[in-house]
Amino acid sequence: MPGGAVAGGEGVGTNAPKNKIAGIAMTAFSAFGGILFGYDTGVISGVKEMKDWLRTFGHPDASKSTGYAISSSNESLVVSILSAGTFFGALLAAPTADYMGRKWGIVFACLIFSAGVAMQTAATEIPLFVVGRVFAGLGVGLVSCLIPMYQSECSPKWIRGAVVSTYQWAITIGLLLASVVNNATQDRDDHSSYRIPVAIQFVWAAILAGGMSLLPESPRWLIKRGRDSDAAASLSRLTGYRPTDPEVEIELDEIRANLEVERSLGESTYLDCFKFTKNKIALRTLTGIFIQAWQQLTGINFIFYYGTTFFKNSGISDPFLISIATNIVNVFMTLPGMWGVERFGRRRLLLIGALGMCICEFIVAIVGVTISVQNIAGQKVLIAFVCIYIAFFASTWGPIAWVITGEIFPLQVRAKAMSLSVASNWLWNFGIGYATPYLVNKEVGSAGLEAKVFFIWGSTCFCCIIFTYFCIPETKGLSLEQIDLMYQNTIPVKSLEYRRRLMAEGDAAIHSEKGDVKQDNQSDEKV
Repeated sequence: MPGGAVAGGEGVGTNAPKNKIAGIAMTAFSAFGGILFGYDTGVISGVKEMKDWLRTFGHPDASKSTGYAISSSNESLVVSILSAGTFFGALLAAPTADYMGRKWGIVFACLIFSAGVAMQTAATEIPLFVVGRVFAGLGVGLVSCLIPMYQSECSPKWIRGAVVSTYQWAITIGLLLASVVNNATQDRDDHSSYRIPVAIQFVWAAILAGGMSLLPESPRWLIKRGRDSDAAASLSRLTGYRPTDPEVEIELDEIRANLEVERSLGESTYLDCFKFTKNKIALRTLTGIFIQAWQQLTGINFIFYYGTTFFKNSGISDPFLISIATNIVNVFMTLPGMWGVERFGRRRLLLIGALGMCICEFIVAIVGVTISVQNIAGQKVLIAFVCIYIAFFASTWGPIAWVITGEIFPLQVRAKAMSLSVASNWLWNFGIGYATPYLVNKEVGSAGLEAKVFFIWGSTCFCCIIFTYFCIPETKGLSLEQIDLMYQNTIPVKSLEYRRRLMAEGDAAIHSEKGDVKQDNQSDEKV
């Protein structure tokens, strides 16, 4: 959104009008939906290791400390089926966002999610628990697409990256909350041990749905639906300016002009997301799909789905506490990423993060295959580098993948292209979640890789470096409409120079518009 230049750098706050804090706070609140995502991901990691859950859904096994176990096939199904639901939820997000709107689509997602939580809480057999995970997944899939879309369309351009990053921060908070609750209930010897962690998700859904019902709708969606006066009122709430203020008019005119150009090309379909046009729609769609895929292929959800099991198998005495520690790192290291995305830019942080993760993953793999489970010093090294790896992810690929996905698509196809991108995230999430027990476990029919699986994650992180260099443009500080111009006129490798030119032209246009308004006001006063 428009704002005049301010001397002193390009970090968060550059070009920041001082009366937009309320709008930023409203947009940032929607990030609360990340807690649904993170908590649900984290809660299953601990729940599936609890004695009563294993006794209820598994089978007796005297070789296990709990006296019960669950097969790799059922473990894979319970963990990964959420991601199958989220895959279809993400695809449903496009029609939901286009017809219900971004705001009410999120409220609708909370209702579906709550139905899934109810089934999981009531379940005493695997089939109902699995169906509950599917419904919860549909809700999470909708939320994971709609919230970054809502935030990108409603945030001021000078802080859009930081605002969208709050979604990833909320995911990390959800993961941490799940670890804390799991740790508090793990020793209960009845169904409450797992039902309490699962049922708490009703609270998160109620907070998100209640809060979203009070927030303004996306002005870009309202313009697309022909509701110009509602769009002005919404943008007024988000910016703190009057609906008739020149700042609001400039923004709305830019959105209208961009939308008209897109509409002149005809109504959009999913096939249009893959057309090789001057607007580079195919490149943008594939970039969104692959950045979400590479985010999963960093291996991060191996830690958060199977971390408790992995640390236990590595000989660590209290894997639940280690899981809490890794989640604390995840939460607090997302904060410098939220600051850095507007200070250093998207592209640079993605490159640094991929390199750091690559090095850490290979070190974890080497340490894991060369030490015994009795080697205390080796265990500490393993934990330390897992935490450093999480820190690199949390401050770079965690939040920035969502930022990129939320801002690189033109308005006409944004809902469809974002749904495809987020569906890619969940498809890979499902694949990794389903395959990991077979890759890691030592039972018959599994590969028994254990720590050697980190060689795979290290290799994929190296691929992330190559992908970022050739496919990710620098979009820091640009409006969504300016990003559209960037794709039309340059390539990602040369985006830094073109971005500087766009920002200079944008500031000159704003100052010129303000000067014209001031001159008109002075003329009116003279008359």
